[in-house]
Amino acid sequence: MAFARATGKHRRPNRLTRKSANIAGVAALTTTGVIGTLASPALAADTAAAEDTGINQAVSVGGSLADHIDAQAVAQQEAAEQAAAQKKAEEKAEAEAKRKAEAKAKKEREEKERKERAAREAERKRLNSFTSPIPGSYVSTGYKTGGAVWSSGSHTGIDFHAASGTAVHAVGSGTVVEAGWGGSYGNNVVIKMNDGTYTQYGHLSSIGVSVGQSVTPGSQIGLSGATGNVTGPHLHFEARTSPDYGSDIDPIAYLRSHGVSV
Repeated sequence: MAFARATGKHRRPNRLTRKSANIAGVAALTTTGVIGTLASPALAADTAAAEDTGINQAVSVGGSLADHIDAQAVAQQEAAEQAAAQKKAEEKAEAEAKRKAEAKAKKEREEKERKERAAREAERKRLNSFTSPIPGSYVSTGYKTGGAVWSSGSHTGIDFHAASGTAVHAVGSGTVVEAGWGGSYGNNVVIKMNDGTYTQYGHLSSIGVSVGQSVTPGSQIGLSGATGNVTGPHLHFEARTSPDYGSDIDPIAYLRSHGVSV
């Protein structure tokens, strides 16, 4: 069944007719000044304006809202830039702290190595040095002094003044090759020095080392006394080219050649 469109005064005006009437009404109001009275210039500028697209009305954004959006975008960009700058500063500070820590560790390591080298050098010098068998004492009987008390007719060493029980020291680094009774020498110690020479310490009241023991300059090897062929307590000291009797050399010249003041 077909429907006929209503005609006459009861027919609803079509869309185009309504729109034309609205435009005409707005024009009439504008002519009479009504719109000018209702809408102030400020309100017209800040509110959304209606734009006729021919089909639907589109709303365009006013100036204040656009400015707000732009300001928000700028603030976000500035915040991002500040965060990036702060991160870069933190990374730089961390790198600088790491560099300083590494430099400090390197300096401490170098200082430790320097001290170790110095200690090794000092120990090397000490081991190669010589000292008096009784520091602070003096020679009471010289080398080659003649007399009937010596079977060879002369003194084969030197005597250091010392009361019984005075500490006796090795004059340098070496190895003990004899430690015990030595006949007319009484209790004695013979040391083969690192330079190949030999030193002897006689008339000891006690012996503090054994054969095969290594000694260093200043090591205590016994106590002075009056054992063997003596007239009183003292230390008999000899320097030799071999461990045997008769290979003696001038002990004063020997000690002085090694830097000992006698």
